[in-house]
Amino acid sequence: MPDPRGRKGRIYPFEALVCAVAAEVLTGASSLAAIGEWISDAPVWALRALGFTPDPFTGQVTAPHAATVRRLLERLDGDALDRAVGSFLDTRLAKTAADGEPAARVIRRAVAVDGKTIRGSRTAEKTAVVLLAAMDHTGTVLAQRQITDKSNEIPAFAPLLDCLEDLDGVMVTADALHTQHGHGAYLRRRGAHYLAIVKKNHAKLHDRVRRLPWRDMSLEHYDRTRAHHRIEIRRLKAAAFDHLDYPDAKQALQIVRWRKNQGTGELTIERVYLITSLAPGAATGTELASWIRGHWGIENLLHHVRDRTFREDDSKIRTGHLPRTMTSLRNLAISVHRQDGATNIAATLRQTARDYRRPLTALGLT
Repeated sequence: MPDPRGRKGRIYPFEALVCAVAAEVLTGASSLAAIGEWISDAPVWALRALGFTPDPFTGQVTAPHAATVRRLLERLDGDALDRAVGSFLDTRLAKTAADGEPAARVIRRAVAVDGKTIRGSRTAEKTAVVLLAAMDHTGTVLAQRQITDKSNEIPAFAPLLDCLEDLDGVMVTADALHTQHGHGAYLRRRGAHYLAIVKKNHAKLHDRVRRLPWRDMSLEHYDRTRAHHRIEIRRLKAAAFDHLDYPDAKQALQIVRWRKNQGTGELTIERVYLITSLAPGAATGTELASWIRGHWGIENLLHHVRDRTFREDDSKIRTGHLPRTMTSLRNLAISVHRQDGATNIAATLRQTARDYRRPLTALGLT
């Protein structure tokens, strides 16, 4: 990452400052004040582990003032930070991944793409910051990109995935906004597969898929669950296609969801249609259903945690690059804890905050 500070007045090492901020966010810091307090209270051994060096005259290791940290975070290059975070998490994921995966497997990982608006960043003069993220279905954020003003998520799709060096054998899932011919062609050029939701924004494609004789097709997957005072049944069917007006599309899918509220007795039925570049037999119905459901993990495993645990939408941090910088650091914290097996991020943050060694160990500094 480039150091945005001028050559004069660089009292503290750039890497030490960034690592200190990352370590504090791993303990649950949701404000700049909390970050400054954590660094100020850090013991000398922790400051040394973070990379702070002794003063050449006094020999003492001093902590930076909170204002110093704030000025740095305001000026950090968001793209560079997101690339560094994504590279670190991908490398860390590779080290902790389980061995023994079948070598001939068609899909080696699944990645969800979705956007989120940072509501607290909105001011009277400018719109809220919108970020598009790519997350492994296991909960690791691999890349993030800011949507430019007066634009939307569609032009940022390919530049976001360009941050991932290897897409060969990757299943990419996204919502209906990204069911675009250009996106499908881009993914196939890079060796990736897609599961694209088809809605009425593609009227002809949706009508053709919807009118298939689904009643006559065999069931590929059936699932029945009970949670949150409701019973939910999911049925999946697949139909092979020789010619479909979408790049390299091989199958159409129908998901029928039955939901019954046990409290009110209300019954709802929803039909969702998708297309995929996977050929028939390349994946089981269970795998297809798992990827479809796994896409919404980016809402539950990432966006919901940032909103409810880190109080992201309540944050009034708006200066400079701070909204995006803080979001990138939250992505780092959530992903690191997910990789370490955490299922309750709030409890993990509290546990990490009780010992200065824990965030440093998670970042590989001790």
